[in-house]
Amino acid sequence: MKNQLIVVIIVFLSACKTNTPGENDTDKAESPDVVQLTNAQVKNSDVQLGILQRKDVSAILRVTGKIDVPPQNMVSVSVPMGGYLKTTNLLEGMHVRKGEVIATMEDQQYIQLQQDYLTAKAQYSYMDKEYSRQKDLNESKASSDKVFENAQAGYTSQKVLVKSLSEKLKLIGINADNLNEDNISRSINIYSPIDGYVTSVKQNIGKYVAPTDVVFELVSPADIHLALTVFEKDLDKLFIGQKVVAYNNSQPEKKYACEVILIGQELSPERAVTVHCHFEQYDKSLIPGMYMNAEVRVITNNAFVIPNDGLVRFEGKQYVFMETGDQKFKMREVSTQHAEHDYTQINFADTMNVSRTRFVLKGAYTLLMKMKNVPEE
Repeated sequence: MKNQLIVVIIVFLSACKTNTPGENDTDKAESPDVVQLTNAQVKNSDVQLGILQRKDVSAILRVTGKIDVPPQNMVSVSVPMGGYLKTTNLLEGMHVRKGEVIATMEDQQYIQLQQDYLTAKAQYSYMDKEYSRQKDLNESKASSDKVFENAQAGYTSQKVLVKSLSEKLKLIGINADNLNEDNISRSINIYSPIDGYVTSVKQNIGKYVAPTDVVFELVSPADIHLALTVFEKDLDKLFIGQKVVAYNNSQPEKKYACEVILIGQELSPERAVTVHCHFEQYDKSLIPGMYMNAEVRVITNNAFVIPNDGLVRFEGKQYVFMETGDQKFKMREVSTQHAEHDYTQINFADTMNVSRTRFVLKGAYTLLMKMKNVPEE
């Protein structure tokens, strides 16, 4: 009997020993997303824990565009009557002041126009007196109505001629009031109509310039702006007064602050709209036609964020580690949204008390490598 009892005890203990590993294996299989660190590992790792914070996170809309100038700030200088370019000192990039002489033109037609004006003016003086004399005679019935009407018609037509020739002189920069027989000139001056810069010199000295030809092109930087191309799907994110940061490819570190001043109302064939932005401070290195990149902050959310060092990517998904016990951490899948200043907005697939849970804020990859049995480099 004693021997039989001993055999039963041995069989019972053997069965217990056999079942225990199976149970542990099941527990382990049920928690593949949990990792536990030893005291030594905690001491030697860079893992840092903390509570998630809420921050205002903005989305960045990246668009392209170019430097533009409104039509009223771009001037093509031409000569209404044509002529030969006699002198000019302009070069591309030079600054000019409004009213400054930028070129001298020469042509015989200028002489003819001045001659015609002075002759017409002298004839007008005679007809004015003749008209007054015939008016007095007609009122006293000393002359016929026909003679008076002829004098009146001649006076009126000559007055019109003098006025039209005076306006033609103004077109070429000659003041008719100061013109007399002693200061007739064969050349005229071309004056800058704006304060700005020379963008193009089209003609050379000695060349004949037709009335339709452009001699110079000038631009005023007073209202230079940035014209951005924004696609239809992003238009609802923009508004007047919105802040924009622009930069070019050659100097991406140099930023230019802008503000949205106008949003176009017509879609291009590419389903895009032109958005005009004003530079807060003009920079002479900004040249019309220069291509620019721009970043617009379009959305601001107050949400939970985690430092980028606390976020890991594994098999195409994003994860964070939450503390579940003494040196135990559970990997939780999250969805990410906007990121800025080394923080990323995260959302959890299920509801949980985020504000009372401690998360790994730094060293998340250390835990991932231990969990997946990847040696830490």
